[in-house]
Amino acid sequence: MALEQIKMPQLGESVTEGTIEKWLVKPGDHVNKYDPLAEVNTDKVTAEVPSSFTGVIKELIASEGDTLAVGEIVCTIETEGGGSEEVIEAAPEQPTAETVKPAEVQTHVAPIQREKGAKARYSPAVLKLSQEHGIDLTLVNGTGNEGRITRKDLLKIIESGEIPVAAPAETIAAQAPVASQASAPAPKAAAPANVPVAVGDIEIPVTGVRKAIAANMLRSKHEAPHAWTMIEVDVTSLVQYRDSIKNEFKQKEGFNVTYFAFFVKAVAQALKEFPMMNSMWAGDKIVQKKDINISIAVATEEALFVPVIKQADEKTIKGIAREVTELAGKVRAGKLKSEEMQGGTFTVNNTGSFGSVQSMGIINYPQAAILQVESIVKRPVIMDGGMIAARDMVNLCLSLDHRVLDGLVCGRFLARLKEILENISKENTSVY
Repeated sequence: MALEQIKMPQLGESVTEGTIEKWLVKPGDHVNKYDPLAEVNTDKVTAEVPSSFTGVIKELIASEGDTLAVGEIVCTIETEGGGSEEVIEAAPEQPTAETVKPAEVQTHVAPIQREKGAKARYSPAVLKLSQEHGIDLTLVNGTGNEGRITRKDLLKIIESGEIPVAAPAETIAAQAPVASQASAPAPKAAAPANVPVAVGDIEIPVTGVRKAIAANMLRSKHEAPHAWTMIEVDVTSLVQYRDSIKNEFKQKEGFNVTYFAFFVKAVAQALKEFPMMNSMWAGDKIVQKKDINISIAVATEEALFVPVIKQADEKTIKGIAREVTELAGKVRAGKLKSEEMQGGTFTVNNTGSFGSVQSMGIINYPQAAILQVESIVKRPVIMDGGMIAARDMVNLCLSLDHRVLDGLVCGRFLARLKEILENISKENTSVY
């Protein structure tokens, strides 16, 4: 018999962690290879973690509600075959998944004297969290293998709001056997708001999906310097064309041709002409993507999902309308697959479906921009010659990552998008 590890898989492009929403097995259960073991939520999708082996579940390392980095151990499984029955230890650079007790936090004390070896090594996930929240790792007692600090230790510290801060140098010199240099005091993380709960108030638990969405939105706002611009577009001809064909189209095709399909097609065409808009920030470089894959936002009562229309520039308006209908149906039926949410390069959000006329979207990280298509409304417009007419107008609101995009390219992109939309008509546009 051999003991194998099941680790948190990467369930989507740019996904770095997942939350165990529900275990589908328990210790002692026999599973076959590819059998689902747990339901996992990420900021991109809800998916099942399959077993990589056939055998008997030995131990569930992670609990329901735990968030683990990609590559962390979620459970162990006993398989037939040679080898030791001991758990194979994670490599030193990987975070362990032990959760015996909360991390012991010391504030305003001397750094913990660590021996050379495993205890002094930190995983990439631990280092990243400590840097983001200003945690001095020398002041944290870990609960992992050989006293190693785990990601869960830091998450408990962050949740408590008690960020360990190094003591002044003179205090350390007095306490420590060997004088050591103190690090600068780290900023204290904001504690959760103390919200009083009165009789009749309803407390709603934060689900794994909502936590994942919150984390991704926070990351986008913290890392990407957002800028915002808006244009108004006269889509009177587009509205007249769509309204003239919608009944016949629905009868013939079996699904609706929506205004949104026209907007997605126009965006894809404009992206092809301004490829810099179809880019991503990658630290030491900007990656300009070849494929034009449009992410669209689909909301349910519980969460927001962002499926992707692949190669949107190569699809007709009919093809885009069909795909929008199918993807939205899968989201609401809970049947959307992980791969259907991967590869997005630019997001178009149909905020107009809620009656919104102006909004500022948060960029879908790591993309460089998101376009909000607002509600089409009739407004009086001064036409050429000074005549006033009732026209169908729509606002297009663009949020951009200013590390990647500047006002010049964004202005030209929006001007071209406006031109495309204002020239859609029965005479020069086909949905097929």
